[in-house]
Amino acid sequence: MSDSQADKIYYITTPIYYVNDVPHIGHAYTTIAADVVARYQRLLGKEVFFLTGTDEHGLKIEKTATAKGLSAQELVDEVVERFIHLWKVLNISNDDFIRTSEERHHRAVHAFYNLVKEQGQIYLGHYEDWYCVPCETFWTEKQLDSGNCPECGRPAERIKEESYFFAMSAFQQRLLDYLKEHEDFVMPKSKLNEVLGFLREDLRDLSISRSTFDWGISVPDDERHVIYVWFDALINYLTAAGFPDDQERFERLWPADIHLIGKDILRFHAVYWPTFLFAAGLPLPKQVFAHGWWTVEGAKMSKSVGNVVDPEVVVEEFGVDAFRYFLLREVPFGGDGDFSQAAIKGRVNSELANDLGNLLSRTVSMVKKYRQSVIPAADVEGVHYREFAALHDEVNQDVVVAMDNLAFHKMLAAVWRLVEKCNRFIDEQAPWALAKDESRAQELDQVLYCVLESLRLLSLYLYPVMPEKSAQMAIQLGQPDPFETRGPEVFTWGQLVTGGEVVKGQSLFPRLE
Repeated sequence: MSDSQADKIYYITTPIYYVNDVPHIGHAYTTIAADVVARYQRLLGKEVFFLTGTDEHGLKIEKTATAKGLSAQELVDEVVERFIHLWKVLNISNDDFIRTSEERHHRAVHAFYNLVKEQGQIYLGHYEDWYCVPCETFWTEKQLDSGNCPECGRPAERIKEESYFFAMSAFQQRLLDYLKEHEDFVMPKSKLNEVLGFLREDLRDLSISRSTFDWGISVPDDERHVIYVWFDALINYLTAAGFPDDQERFERLWPADIHLIGKDILRFHAVYWPTFLFAAGLPLPKQVFAHGWWTVEGAKMSKSVGNVVDPEVVVEEFGVDAFRYFLLREVPFGGDGDFSQAAIKGRVNSELANDLGNLLSRTVSMVKKYRQSVIPAADVEGVHYREFAALHDEVNQDVVVAMDNLAFHKMLAAVWRLVEKCNRFIDEQAPWALAKDESRAQELDQVLYCVLESLRLLSLYLYPVMPEKSAQMAIQLGQPDPFETRGPEVFTWGQLVTGGEVVKGQSLFPRLE
């Protein structure tokens, strides 16, 4: 495939979510962020492949299913529906949903395992060390915290059993060299430093099979063993891209442009995964981006405390687009954030209702009142036109840079410069006064045009974050199917379809009491 073809394809993934629990705000955050990137890249004219899904194997699932009197398959079939349902509620535009219990994934894991084994990087030995069942993670004695898992704080179990090992230690220096040559492979930079810190200690070979439980993908040619859940799970990114069944599709889609993950699974994606791919002779993804965690009203989320945020409950109260906007506006992506009712209400009332919603409402009302709803033509030589065009060029450049760096809060801050400019401009120009003077009719046309064109562009910029509200904006602005046109040129000043009519609609964001 040529470089120009590759530039037109964009492959983005979320982690596959472990189905031993109900989906919460953390799952929603990663998936909404991925959806925003996918929608933005589609607007730019890219062929996007957006993947999410579920991780369904391992001892934890088997234990939970047994406790509930279900088979492991019955349990995962039940829980996976909650994720599929929530993604519909949150307006997620994923192109594929992968489950690790699917046959296509079993074939991919076997093919990948055999590929690595053929390179001499898998061998049979004995594993004896500590294992955390909830985290599905191996630890050495000195990594434990008073006998507990250093990640979740729960007791680790001493395990001794025959195991197949992956020769991860053989790839330590190669990974270090790669990270030095590709400084943006792990983002943000603070997370790259974490990975480099982890690699200061010698990498140990990784136990990649278990023989003490059955729920998983069997090791090829040895049914006594199932494959360790992380060796199985990470391969989902290859499975969905067509590995090993559709080589042409796989070569078109792989490597992925970005894996979006939570910071708790950074080591698996930035250390384990690259070494697996090195061993298999496959290209690495272009970037792994780890975001932070959410607290709730200043406290860590916990089932025992009962403060886990259910995204569906939030959406019922505030609306899906307000929820999506809040998550991406409130904190820099990559840092930690705090969710509170007061914070989301504040954003909705000040930014969405007062700034944006009120701007749309009063503009459409003025066009209806002063121009019988007809959108006026532009005066491309006019001072207002040129002034807005220059500001928009600045905003557009800031948006491009921010989206390239997944700085969603900066993207929205840049877009809000246009919102604030329009509100100031209306107050300064006072269209209601211009409308009283027939000799200033052309001046009024230009004021209305500049605000309408700004709103058209705002609907485009905000579409990835708030797809439903942006579509409502476009309808009120009399713009037919604005999101169907694709390519960077859609974000060009001066493309408002004039001569048509605005349509007064309901309030975009009613104020919350």
